[in-house]
Amino acid sequence: MDGWVSGIFVYIVVWWVALFAVLPWGVRTPENPEPGMASSAPVEPRMLRKVVATSVVALVIWLVIYAIGQSGLVSFRDMIKDM
Repeated sequence: MDGWVSGIFVYIVVWWVALFAVLPWGVRTPENPEPGMASSAPVEPRMLRKVVATSVVALVIWLVIYAIGQSGLVSFRDMIKDM
């Protein structure tokens, strides 16, 4: 990655993708939902735990992307030139 702005942008995109992967972790639906509630609504969503897990997963993925970009193994600029 060329600069810190692109690094932040990539992290944000990876974070949102990871969030959608982490959201279903540990979801339990109620056996007897209250009237008016969706039957698929989670009992305890535990969002803080999922945000922390998402941040850690996104950081690991971002570090892999950063390492690949810095190693020269894959040149993202060359990929754009070839298009």
